[in-house]
Amino acid sequence: MANSLLRFFLLLLSFTLLSAVPPTTYFEVTKPIPLPKTLPCSIQILRHEFAYTYGKSPVLTEYKPPSNCASRNSPKIVLELTAASKGRQFDRIFGVWLGGVEILRSCTAEPRRTGIVWTVKKDITRYRSLLMKEQTLAVYIGNIIDNTYTGVYHVNLTIHFYPVEEQNHGRNRFISGDGFGSMAADLILPVSRNLSLNDGLWFEIENSTHVLGKEIEIPQNTYRAVLEVYVSPHENDEFWYTNYPNEYIYENNLTDAPGNGPFREVVVRLDDSIVGSIWPFTVIYTGGVNPFLWRPISGIGSFDLPSYDIEITPFLGKLLDGKNHSFTFGVTNALNVWYIDANLHLWLDEKSDKTHGKLLKHSTPPLSLSLVSSFSGANGVFTTNVSRSIVSSGWVKSSHGVITTKSRQEFTYCNSMAMKHDGNLQVLDQMIYSKGSVDARKRLSSVFRDKLFRRFRIYLSADNVDKGNGTLASTADLRLSIDEKSRRGSCFGSWKRRIKNRQKGHGYMLLKDSNLVDGLGETQQDYRYSSDESCYFRNVRSSNYTILHDEDSNTCKNNEP
Repeated sequence: MANSLLRFFLLLLSFTLLSAVPPTTYFEVTKPIPLPKTLPCSIQILRHEFAYTYGKSPVLTEYKPPSNCASRNSPKIVLELTAASKGRQFDRIFGVWLGGVEILRSCTAEPRRTGIVWTVKKDITRYRSLLMKEQTLAVYIGNIIDNTYTGVYHVNLTIHFYPVEEQNHGRNRFISGDGFGSMAADLILPVSRNLSLNDGLWFEIENSTHVLGKEIEIPQNTYRAVLEVYVSPHENDEFWYTNYPNEYIYENNLTDAPGNGPFREVVVRLDDSIVGSIWPFTVIYTGGVNPFLWRPISGIGSFDLPSYDIEITPFLGKLLDGKNHSFTFGVTNALNVWYIDANLHLWLDEKSDKTHGKLLKHSTPPLSLSLVSSFSGANGVFTTNVSRSIVSSGWVKSSHGVITTKSRQEFTYCNSMAMKHDGNLQVLDQMIYSKGSVDARKRLSSVFRDKLFRRFRIYLSADNVDKGNGTLASTADLRLSIDEKSRRGSCFGSWKRRIKNRQKGHGYMLLKDSNLVDGLGETQQDYRYSSDESCYFRNVRSSNYTILHDEDSNTCKNNEP
């Protein structure tokens, strides 16, 4: 009896001590959103607990634009997600859709017994026209609750509308979305699945020949079109950049290893023609490679997955025929599964009922791909090189005049992979270069010009050592980086910016009969941003939930990327 009482009081004490520990704050390092000095008009659009929701329909609620603030003139609109969880849980991908238009794709953090909390703030000003209408809001988090995985995700979603500052009133034309080449479109059409289906509104691409999409019809007075695409890899392709060549798998009889090599390309088609390509950044979710790396600093892009823009304006001559046309998506070399959907941003001519256009040039040479491999047994080296270019041009006649738009995409890819220690050590270094440009011109002048250069890199060394008696030691050294330069200009103004974002980490795990016995993760991140108007710098380092160093600055001196 005494022993039972002692155990009870020890359990009660343990519970009390755990309850007294504040939750750990997780975060993704990124530049704070520049905001007006005015107070926002804020509306909560969702408050929900996501428990056993895997394979079920998204949570739906009706969104209504706020009537008590001048939201239509807001120069900045921000979506804020705050989430909390306690217990044990996998990382879960999730999406937020408004009227079928995806406005956020994210990954949940993996909780601990004492609880965690994190916040994501996203600038959604480009969706202004969508936010001015009553819409159905859909949120999908595929979560599972059982005896082992107990973490429920408590989610709050809020939208902040910032009013125009008095001294800047009437000077926001370029940033607020009026005129050709503006930031915010007049209409956004979803290229996503129906609300009535389970598992979210994204299309699920399951293999290299699988193609999915949707037919849409656009207004007859459209003069510009941009397709914004969201992508995320999962299951056998979650770590696609580490996948082995098929010949290596066959020779070593690796029946459970994902294959098709380490190259993936998301191909976007309009009807039967390739109109754009995406070579995605290697987002690592919060449970990826080694979960201890991401506690509390999350991987680049994991809380706010990037979307990718493809200029569709050169093809408006085809789309303006009053008929339905299909946008479809496929993934080169894909294994299951890739989640993909898109938003078609359209700029409409208020002074015309009908615009006209014609495609002048469209060049999509085949991929240039080479694989050089040399291996003996489970040891070997592999080098994959790929390149691609897509060039399109066309004119559109509207009240703005006859404007010719030329779009160019250029990609270069290299993945060097080595397998050592009888296949237990994998070392890879992958680089993706992309250059994109959009140039819109009248006969004698430039109307709009946009240039974007990106370099994505991942270096990973992952080693597994058998310690005997069912014990495995796993170590990982990781480097992840984005280098980005962009320049944009129009008759309303211009700007340029540079971003250097670098992460490096070391993780260790000890497993006994596939159960975690011990682990350690250390992560350091250096983020640098500069533009014509502002700068931002942050350097932060952590070890197993603890921040060891954190400094940031908004000054431009000695802060060049």
